[in-house]
Amino acid sequence: MSLIVQATPEAIAQAAERLRAGALVTLPTETVYGLGADATNDRAVAAIFEAKGRPTFNPVIVHVANRAQAEEIVEFDIRARLLAELFWPGPLTMILPRKPGSAVSLLCSAGLPTIAVRCPSHPVARQLIAALGRPIAAPSANASGLLSPTTPQHVAQSLGEKAGMILAGGKAAVGLESTVIDLSGDVAVLLRPGGVTLDELEMHLGEVRVETEAVDDKPKSPGQLLKHYAPRTPLRLHAVDVAVGEALLAFGSLKFMGMQGGGFAKQKLPDGWLLNLSETGDLNEAAANVFAMLHTLDGCGAKTIAVMNIPDTGLGLAINDRLKRAAGAQEASPQK
Repeated sequence: MSLIVQATPEAIAQAAERLRAGALVTLPTETVYGLGADATNDRAVAAIFEAKGRPTFNPVIVHVANRAQAEEIVEFDIRARLLAELFWPGPLTMILPRKPGSAVSLLCSAGLPTIAVRCPSHPVARQLIAALGRPIAAPSANASGLLSPTTPQHVAQSLGEKAGMILAGGKAAVGLESTVIDLSGDVAVLLRPGGVTLDELEMHLGEVRVETEAVDDKPKSPGQLLKHYAPRTPLRLHAVDVAVGEALLAFGSLKFMGMQGGGFAKQKLPDGWLLNLSETGDLNEAAANVFAMLHTLDGCGAKTIAVMNIPDTGLGLAINDRLKRAAGAQEASPQK
């Protein structure tokens, strides 16, 4: 099992040395835990793909300390500068043209002429990038296609020794991967919804196209493959009742949530088979809880996990995107 260590200044310095030597380090961010490598080291980035069992055609996000470091590796335009000013550090990834001479490994781009860059707000992530002095490539620290980790324990359970040194920095506050917006063309394109909402992006950019599915299984962004973020237990979305043998991932009031055959879910479900993303219907609270609660219900022994309906507005768009992929969605939802 990997070593989970508290993110003290000494541990962060040790982690930076490991990254400098080409090893992998798991780091906390405000979104989810990331499996990090020196983004300028081809062999280290390749080790991420091997550890995760990740397809090499799937790009990885490069984490930077600030906009100045980002501008050393990608070309910023007026839109990118505006979004960086508004939302960095934070849960927004921008896909921008690779700068000539950029030191970032081509493996991070999966053959594309662009790089996905983000400036995280978690203090440990920021301290680690500063200690390394180079960008860190870091997709979510889990086996490819499975649930994203929001705690160090999730990482250890999913990757074991492949996670390398795990810096513990508490539960991820946002709990969903970052919003990804492609600014490499004339029109901004939302590729993955997340903590920065479509409404917020449209407010500042005007027109934003939405393209959340990969074309010909060739993603421009992490998280675009149809089946992603998947628990081992099948999900049943938009549930209005609960079947025998099902656990329940609830949202809001359970007053009218019944069992098939009679009775109320709150009274009939076994202990540990019912978790509520937010009893008050708070989408921010739900986003922070979704992966952690799916992890828990995935291990409760249920045959299926029933998931109550979640509003498809604001952060609900990002939550539903993750749930749809977790269920291996059979058909894409309508897009704006």
